[in-house]
Amino acid sequence: MSAALPTVPVLHSEWIKIRSLRGTFGALIAVFVATAGIQVLASAAIGQAEAGALGEDPLFGAFYGINFGQIAAFTFGASALAAEFHNSALRTTLTSVPNRTRFYLSKIAMVGALAFLVGQVTGLLTFVLGQAFMGRYALSLGDPGALRAVFGSGVYLTLMALFAAGLTAVLRSAAIVLSVLIPFVVMVPFIIGQAAGGVAEFLPDQAGQLVLHLESTGRLGPWSGLGVLALWAAAALAAGWLAVRRRDA
Repeated sequence: MSAALPTVPVLHSEWIKIRSLRGTFGALIAVFVATAGIQVLASAAIGQAEAGALGEDPLFGAFYGINFGQIAAFTFGASALAAEFHNSALRTTLTSVPNRTRFYLSKIAMVGALAFLVGQVTGLLTFVLGQAFMGRYALSLGDPGALRAVFGSGVYLTLMALFAAGLTAVLRSAAIVLSVLIPFVVMVPFIIGQAAGGVAEFLPDQAGQLVLHLESTGRLGPWSGLGVLALWAAAALAAGWLAVRRRDA
């Protein structure tokens, strides 16, 4: 078992790969830029108009930008894995790291660690910078649920990146994964929300974003909702591991 665990040299090589790929590293930075930037713009434009200008739930409204940041998280996770399937890069990788499980776990660990680090910084600055433009409607970190939402937003972005990474290991194409995931989180909940009854709350984005709400009204709470998203991500990562182990490079 220990032979398949990530090691420092392999983790370091995965960091070098991510850092050297402009698109992948740019997507990681875009998680912060899109989330915090759009939140600041929205708060500055309409935040002081009236109470509830960013939605009935002021805490959820404080993370409006995460709807855009999650697309960057998808792109980061997908592109980090997809790079291995271009120009026979996986064959070169497996020459250096013959143990496929070690390679896969190292890749996923680095993707998860970077997404978590950027996600936590993003969550904190999104909240603080956005609320700076809210005037008398501003929330503070000491308000109920604020710290939970700040931390949970970073976890949410991390799990979304890992969800995309696992699917990319299966499908071997970032373009296909993004063409599936983006409509899945942007359109599907609104299309099937009413028709599917309570099933929609178990969709990955709907469940995961409950950690950003002040109060939950459905069957899931903030942490159990995040747990449902974690199960989606875990299933995708497990499928990706099987695909990497069994398919030809």
